[in-house]
Amino acid sequence: MAGLPLATAEVCDANSHLIISGELRALQPIFRMYGRRKVFAGPVVTLKVFEDNVLVREFLEEKGQGRVLVVDGGGSLRCAILGGNLAQLAQNNGWAGIVVNACIRDVDEIDGCDIGVRALGSHPMKSNKKGMGEKHAPVAIAGTRICDGEWLYADADGILVSRTELIV
Repeated sequence: MAGLPLATAEVCDANSHLIISGELRALQPIFRMYGRRKVFAGPVVTLKVFEDNVLVREFLEEKGQGRVLVVDGGGSLRCAILGGNLAQLAQNNGWAGIVVNACIRDVDEIDGCDIGVRALGSHPMKSNKKGMGEKHAPVAIAGTRICDGEWLYADADGILVSRTELIV
């Protein structure tokens, strides 16, 4: 995947015209880094849920093919919607990363997985299991609208979303 070695700061410096046009957006720096993969990139798959992780599991049971799951969990800080078992599943199925606009748990297990995870924080309580949510819907997280099929680039400097795959 051409996107993996791109440094987000260099991408911003080299693509000011894409930033001005809105084709390249930076997420607000609200996420913490988890997982062994500190740098990841890939095409986006979106999901909207609230304190429920049934649909998160459904996505991660699919072959990831280097994609990044972006989960709008409504910013909830009351429970975790991703844990160690799901992170292991994502790793085994070839997902590049997961961005969670909510909390995760089993941090030590997730940190042992070869996957990139960004989340608002950790919480020991598990989520509901009702299966409610929206797959492939545009999400608005960290000040940015993100759509299925866009490209996400994450490293220690932050997270970028682009309408197309970037090559520097």
